[in-house]
Amino acid sequence: MRITRLLASLAFVSLTLPACASKTGNDEALSQSEALEAVEESSLSSQANNLTSASIEIATNFTIGGAVEAAATQLRTFIATQLPCAETTLVGSTLSITYGARPGSCVYRGHTFSGKSQVKVTRNDAGSIVVDHTWTDFSNGIVKVNGTAEVTWNTATPTRRVAHDVTWTRISDGRSGHGTGNRTQTALAGDIAAGFTDSGTLGWTGPHGRWDLSIQGVEMRWKDPVPQAGTYVLETPKDKTLTVTYSRVDADSIKVTATANGHSFSFDVNALGVHAR
Repeated sequence: MRITRLLASLAFVSLTLPACASKTGNDEALSQSEALEAVEESSLSSQANNLTSASIEIATNFTIGGAVEAAATQLRTFIATQLPCAETTLVGSTLSITYGARPGSCVYRGHTFSGKSQVKVTRNDAGSIVVDHTWTDFSNGIVKVNGTAEVTWNTATPTRRVAHDVTWTRISDGRSGHGTGNRTQTALAGDIAAGFTDSGTLGWTGPHGRWDLSIQGVEMRWKDPVPQAGTYVLETPKDKTLTVTYSRVDADSIKVTATANGHSFSFDVNALGVHAR
């Protein structure tokens, strides 16, 4: 059974996940500037996670239960068919990929890849599959990421767990963050080609301090900069707890509402950025 087919057969699975660590709390009124910063920080984190998730998704295309070296060879063949721009080097079960080294398309799941990635198939049996990822200046032209992730799944509980440690940078202005996370992904409405659902926790340090995020079953399409549905609970560097909700406006834009201490501000987010309503 191929892993992509396995994920695509899944419906949404409810998961019980740990909440972010609590902070002291701050009952001051939420300002629009604070809400805007929270939306921008969480949006940038989402864009980086969406990019790395696309890279992770392409590396699920091998047969479960074979030797790790054979799985890496299958990945090399699949990537050559999907991304002719990529130059690949295979050593044992480790596949190194340089995007844009050859002519041809570098587009996958709506992202145009550049930079480098490395995929190591560490384990591949019916009980557990483990794939390690490393990204070096890996980019889609909007964000750039450097870092690592361990991705695990199994046939008994066919969801994908992603534990990452990455630094991301927004190319337009250099805004960056560094963080870790532990997330569980399933196919969106049973179709991984459409996107994925995400649940779990993230934490990162941005220009103004530490942010902690609980992801509560959000729906992420590959081409969107933020989720199209679902909720984030975000702890800010100022010890405020914000609830951030998402709802689709049209094919290109998503309404994002940040609420704390009885005050709410809404923004429209699309590929061009964040815009106050």
